[in-house]
Amino acid sequence: MVVSDAERRGREAASLVDAAKAGDGKAFEELVRRYRPRIFALALHLTGRPSDADDITQDAFLRAYNQIHKFEGRSEFFTWLYRIALHRALNAKRDGKRRQAAPLEDPRVAAAVAVDAHGDPRKALELQESYIHLLIAFDGLSETLRTTVVLTTLQGLSYKEAAVVLETSEGTVAWRVHEARRQLAAAMERLQTDPLPERAKASHRSTQRRRAERIELAMARLLPQTP
Repeated sequence: MVVSDAERRGREAASLVDAAKAGDGKAFEELVRRYRPRIFALALHLTGRPSDADDITQDAFLRAYNQIHKFEGRSEFFTWLYRIALHRALNAKRDGKRRQAAPLEDPRVAAAVAVDAHGDPRKALELQESYIHLLIAFDGLSETLRTTVVLTTLQGLSYKEAAVVLETSEGTVAWRVHEARRQLAAAMERLQTDPLPERAKASHRSTQRRRAERIELAMARLLPQTP
């Protein structure tokens, strides 16, 4: 019987969890090594601040370590860990630690531009404006829609996996993704003509046609279509 990579990783994670529950510190360290990048990315998408994301990531793993004896294995370990990190990130936002706008130095913008600009400074400036527009719109979504988009579109979870994390149905997850994209598209259309925040006015200006093309690229880059 051929075992897929996903099944193999799942079995390996389950073995590590069993060992960690039995007191094997090295096993838990391996779980941290495997999942830390994804948990950090989740927190960064929701907060926009590396310092907050780092704090949330550390806290999520500390809570997972202290509560691992409560993990019953009825879902995948990573979905359980995601739920812990998600609740921590949302609490940070409610505590007022999250910025309300996406400034030029937002790490989410920098990461996307670094991938798509291919070292071209002029293209980097053009893409920067589009990505700032998109993140302003993204940060304006409701908490429910934003977290659903982060899990499915940006983190790559299936609707089934996201439904487990969010404790809802796959159909609800699908509707939320559709509604989020609709709202983002409408917001992007408005932002094509509205001025950027004061700190972003020094950004490169281009023609309306090229701006529309960049916004379409931004949508495809950061929010690709999902099933």
